[in-house]
Amino acid sequence: MRLVHLSDLHLGFRQFQRVTSTGKNQREADVAQAFTRAIDKVIALAPDLVLIAGDVFHTVRPTNPAILLAFRQFSRLRQALPDAIVVIAAGNHDMPRSTETACILRLFEPLGFHIADAEPRRLHFPEWELSILAVPDLPPGTFDLSPDLAVKHNILLLHGEVEGMLPEGAREDERASMAIPVAAVSHERWDYVALGHYHVYRKVGPHAYYCGSLDYTSSNAWGEYAEEKSAKLPGKGFIERDLATGKQAFHALPVSRKIIDLPPLNGRGQAAVDLDAAIAAAVEKCPDGGIDGKVVRLVARDVPRHVARELDHQRLREYQRRALHFVLDTRRPNVVRAASAESGAPGKRPSLADTLREALRSRVLTSDIDRDRLVELGAHYLREAEHQMAVRGIGEPDGQP
Repeated sequence: MRLVHLSDLHLGFRQFQRVTSTGKNQREADVAQAFTRAIDKVIALAPDLVLIAGDVFHTVRPTNPAILLAFRQFSRLRQALPDAIVVIAAGNHDMPRSTETACILRLFEPLGFHIADAEPRRLHFPEWELSILAVPDLPPGTFDLSPDLAVKHNILLLHGEVEGMLPEGAREDERASMAIPVAAVSHERWDYVALGHYHVYRKVGPHAYYCGSLDYTSSNAWGEYAEEKSAKLPGKGFIERDLATGKQAFHALPVSRKIIDLPPLNGRGQAAVDLDAAIAAAVEKCPDGGIDGKVVRLVARDVPRHVARELDHQRLREYQRRALHFVLDTRRPNVVRAASAESGAPGKRPSLADTLREALRSRVLTSDIDRDRLVELGAHYLREAEHQMAVRGIGEPDGQP
């Protein structure tokens, strides 16, 4: 038996203000295209089982175009693969908060899809000696995650956070109360665990995987992008697995909209005109044909507020016009204040030479001034002043009165 595992489709996702020629939000159109390509690939692979691990829609009450898109593509899938088993576990974006409101995913039951929305469902397929436990987004600890020991093959389809997947900085007590234990998805009798909610491909157990989303639809797209680059992942896509052999493949999909995180700049000590030139050079070096039509970020660190105000904003607006979205993320310097002797705080007080050197290295200069020479000259004059003070008995040679 071969299966495919998709998740986090987020149909109806909207972002930025650009629209298509038909008036549709451009990012919504991008996500729709990614989903259509995924269905094309699934049909070409012709698996026996299709698992969708939640967040089919981006909102509990999706727009009519998003619903129509989903129904058309799922109908096409059913027509092409009439015998395939299709199971969907609802994600947090799919599940209404009120128990009196029906989940939109039930719309697909007439297509022969199996839907788990309000509670876990254990599905049995005797012809495959298979049991599938489908669990929607529910509070951990409120459901049983035991495999069926009476069958040959067990699959767990689950939308939620497995421990260790929460963002860095979350409190340990929150992590413990919200996360699903790794042991629960690592039982030796699970032949495959299809997870949803985390938007980057990752293995979390012997046979447990997040396949990731089909597009950059989370609130932290730049974090996703950085993680994918760090792990050398090919991007977005879905998983194919053969239950008999354990052979597995990740099928990367062509991106609908390229996302580019340009190498960061250091604006420390630079005047606005110099930083403008550095920004222009970074944009000019944008890979894959430049910034046009892409989602682009450029981080500039150590940029004082007054320098950010003096940048060439007309040129920045031109970058924003060319790209689908361009953001210059200027970050002000971190201010480290030396502890005073009166405060009683531990640590050595910085010397006057250190203070002067730091001030000259961070000072905004015009482009015709040699910073290293300026720092050297400042240190020279300070030594001369300290020497004169020592000779006249005004203060100690270290510059302290």
